[in-house]
Amino acid sequence: MKSGVLWVLSLSLLAACASPRNFARRQDIPAPSASIEAPALAAAQPQTPQQEAVLEQRLIQNALDLKNRSFLNYKIQPGDLIEITVFKEMDMSRTARISGNGTISFPLAGNLNIAGLSVPEAESLLAVKLSEYLVKPQVTVLIKEYGNKQIYVLGEVKKPGSLQIPAERRLTVLEAITLSGGFTDLAAQDRTKVLRGSGNTSQSIQVEITRITKQGDKNADIYLEPNDTVYVPQSFF
Repeated sequence: MKSGVLWVLSLSLLAACASPRNFARRQDIPAPSASIEAPALAAAQPQTPQQEAVLEQRLIQNALDLKNRSFLNYKIQPGDLIEITVFKEMDMSRTARISGNGTISFPLAGNLNIAGLSVPEAESLLAVKLSEYLVKPQVTVLIKEYGNKQIYVLGEVKKPGSLQIPAERRLTVLEAITLSGGFTDLAAQDRTKVLRGSGNTSQSIQVEITRITKQGDKNADIYLEPNDTVYVPQSFF
């Protein structure tokens, strides 16, 4: 009975840590308005490794959902690579890099300054420009590559949020966690994961932190790539 109460309390703490007011954005992406809720598994403590794995995957997905919702507020920056498609106008599809002065060139629309706009705002601007030549154009903008080389540190760290990879050198998992204030008391350090890619190309790379900090194995401290997510899960016990 006592362990069950501790389990409910620990999940409540996790939900509090995952709320937007603690999601400290240190780059140009503001915290989203929606909150992450603890998964509906608090009523029963995991008893098997399989149950723990299911719960942990739910928590990881919640953290990634928060990250993805934050993209709605992202402001397009010089250096970003975007993909533009116009419904039923496949010959107009383009991939374009935002220039240093924040502009792109697009057929019929000409030169447009879209730096500083959100993705929905950029879509609206392109639709307005194209409506002079097309009937009710439906424009989709996707960010294929972020020019500012961001990574994300989520879960049981003291200051979860986004970090920018330094231009002059690479950033490791342990460095990213340190820059995010270090681990909380609830962190399961050796179950730290690097989530890379998306869809069919997604990877989950486990990083045993004590191999780095206690055994001195620097090869275990992998280098991060743009848009990686470092996720530190909560200890179940």
